[in-house]
Amino acid sequence: MEPLGPKLRRQRRRLGLTLDELAGRTGISKPYLSLIETGRVPNPPSDEKLRRLEQTLGFTAGELLTQAHLQRTPRDVRAMLTRLIANRDEETKRRKDEVNGVAVAHSVSPSLSLSVSSSAINLDDAYLSGALQELVDKNSGNIETVRSNAVPVINKVSAGYPKDFTDLAYPPQVADDYVGCPDVQDKDAFAARVHGDSMTPKYRPGDIVIFSPALSPKSGDDCFVRFEDGQTTFKRVFFENDETETPVIRLQPRNEKYRAQVTPAERVTGLYKAVYKYQSVED
Repeated sequence: MEPLGPKLRRQRRRLGLTLDELAGRTGISKPYLSLIETGRVPNPPSDEKLRRLEQTLGFTAGELLTQAHLQRTPRDVRAMLTRLIANRDEETKRRKDEVNGVAVAHSVSPSLSLSVSSSAINLDDAYLSGALQELVDKNSGNIETVRSNAVPVINKVSAGYPKDFTDLAYPPQVADDYVGCPDVQDKDAFAARVHGDSMTPKYRPGDIVIFSPALSPKSGDDCFVRFEDGQTTFKRVFFENDETETPVIRLQPRNEKYRAQVTPAERVTGLYKAVYKYQSVED
C-alpha cells in the first residue's frame, strides 16, 4: 500500500495545486499539510480532514479513510484478528468435511469465506470486504465495556497569540498521555498543556487544562478557542456585538501585560470550556 503522504502529494501535483492552494480549499493549515506529505506525523489525519482531502483532490469517497483506518490499527490487534479469522476458517473447513465436502458453513458469512483462505490470510482484504466488522459484531457480546475517566492530553495550547495547532491526527480519545479526572463525564473531553503566560496568574506555563466540548461556554469563561484556519488559543471569552451589531468575540487575557483581541464570531469554529487544571506544586 502506497504511504498516505506521497499519495496525497502525487495527486496534488497532478492537479497542479500548490500547498497554499490546497490549504485554502480544504481549510487545513499549510504546515500541517506539509507534515502529512513528508510523513512527519505519527498517525494519519482525522476522518474529517481526510474527507475534505478526498473531495478536493478527486479521490474516490472513502479511499483515504479506509487506508487511514488500516494504518491506525495496531500490529498486535491485527495479529489477534488474524488468529481469530484463521480459527474461524479452520472451523469452517472442519464443518465442510463433516458433511462430505458439501459447502455448508452456517456460522461463517459469505464475505468472510471470500476474504480468508487457510493458505493465506489478507487482513486488509478482510477489512475492505466488511468481514472484520462482521466478526466484531458477532463477538461484541463477549466484550465488557470498561468506563474510564482518563482524559487524553492531545497537545499544547497557546496562552498568548494564536498559533497553529495540531492534534497529531490521533483518533478521538487516543493520545500519548492521559490524566485522570473522576468528575469529568464528557466522553469528548480533552486536555492540553498551557504554553505562554497570557493566562497567568491563574494558569501557568506547563499546567494541564481539561476542556469539555459538551458544555456551552458563557461570557467570562476560560476557553480553548479554535479558529477556521486551524489556529488555536486559550483565553477568557466574551460574547459581544461591534458598532454594526455584528456578533464578535473578545478574547481577554488574564495577564494584564497582554491586550484583548476582538474577532468576528464566524471565524471561531470551536469554543471548549476549561473545567479542571493540573498544576505542579513546584515553583
